[in-house]
This record gives sequence, structure tokens and C-alpha cells, in this order.
Amino acid sequence: MPDWRGNNRLDSLRNIVEDGRVSLLFLIGGENFAVRVNGIARLSADDKLRALFEKDGHIPNTVIVIKVVEIYSQCSRALMRSGLWSQTRPADLPTAGDLLKEASHGDLGGPQYDSDQAKRSQNTLWSD
Repeated sequence: MPDWRGNNRLDSLRNIVEDGRVSLLFLIGGENFAVRVNGIARLSADDKLRALFEKDGHIPNTVIVIKVVEIYSQCSRALMRSGLWSQTRPADLPTAGDLLKEASHGDLGGPQYDSDQAKRSQNTLWSD
């Protein structure tokens, strides 16, 4: 699994180095079906392995190699009871732009920040 840049925190990688046990839960939007994978992970910076995950000219700095120990379907009752895929965003829930505007005393954020989010994310997907 490629370790693509995210929030620049190393917590998960540190956990893998210290313990190695991992558990992944795979969801498909709109489906009340989940697959759980438990295994042992290690980090690799092997150039040939990293090159297998090249995307749009970018190569991950590291790859998480997972030895699968267990794989099974997860009980769907919790997903069904939660109504996860049928929920809409509560109107009174503040947006990221609202929070940023308040935290910066109006210097940043606001509705424009929220409306530009998709474009901003696409433009900075591979940024360093």
C-alpha cells in the first residue's frame, strides 16, 4: 500500500514500526458491506517496490507492505443501523470555511473557501 502524502503526521508509520499489527476496513460508498483485513505490516523504501505505485509521475516515499493474516466480511448491522449512506449534512454544522474564518478572526475561510475546496484539493494533490 503506497504511503501517499497526507496530513504530514507520522503517527501511523510510527505505530507500524513499533508494533506492526494492522487492521484495515474497506467500505464501498452506498453499500452496507465491509471487508476487514488484519495483518502484519512493515515499511519499505525499496526503489523497485515504490516504482510499482507510480501515479502521474509521482512515487511514494515509502510503501507499507502488509502480510494478510485474516480477511473476513464485517457484520453490516452497525452500518445499517447508522444510516451512514442516507444521512445528509446537518444545516447547523459549521463548515471548514466557517471554522477557519472564526479561528482567523475573518482573515481566512468563509463561503469562498468552502466553494473552492474541490479545485484546491485537485491542484494540491501532489504538492510537496
